[in-house]
Amino acid sequence: MASEDPVIDQMQSLIDVWEENGDRRAIFLGCYVLMTRNMLAAVSSGGFEDEVWVSALLHRFAAYYFQALEAYDQKPDGAPGVWQVAFNAAHQPHTYVMQNLILGMNAHINYDLVFALADLLEPEWSGLSPEGRQMRYRDHCQVNEIIYQTINSVQDQVVDRYSPAMEWVDKLMGPVDEWLTSDLVSDWREEVWENATQLIQSSEETERDALLRQVEQRSLRRAHSILGEEGFAGLIDLI
Repeated sequence: MASEDPVIDQMQSLIDVWEENGDRRAIFLGCYVLMTRNMLAAVSSGGFEDEVWVSALLHRFAAYYFQALEAYDQKPDGAPGVWQVAFNAAHQPHTYVMQNLILGMNAHINYDLVFALADLLEPEWSGLSPEGRQMRYRDHCQVNEIIYQTINSVQDQVVDRYSPAMEWVDKLMGPVDEWLTSDLVSDWREEVWENATQLIQSSEETERDALLRQVEQRSLRRAHSILGEEGFAGLIDLI
């Protein structure tokens, strides 16, 4: 059988080791590998307007995750702050499965994705027509559909493996998990697009620095809110 995309092989190798060692970082990465497989399938089947650009973004996005992981494994406080919170929580037995999952999603979307988008958009932005910019935005939004389609697989293949009781939560609460990981993520990704485009259009270094601090601080606040450390006000800020 032919090997999958190298990024899938890299993710799956980590998951295999982490699951064997009881490392709960496998929770988020288990979700991420499912999303990535579905994204690659959509790219291959013509599910985006510019498959080449989406593929480049997908791989650049994954690179930020692996860079944060490598930094953390070498020296925990060398990783971005929001990833320190997520990885530290994965090593705490009292954190819930959904907390570990959403902490990873928060760090990767609200922090990493801003930079991955900016990396790809900045070199071309001034030369893109208004329609070209809208095409980039539409492909960015199309990812939300892939996320929504992946929700049940994440529930069945990742969350329930670590927390079988979630099946009963689903029955009692209905599609709350779907709202949490689709509508919430859609809102986050809309904000990320705005942050990335503001960043690449900022001409002053002080303006860029202020925006980067805002991105970092807000993702950190959300991480602490996910852990229940910010009270009701934190829950409001989360959404």
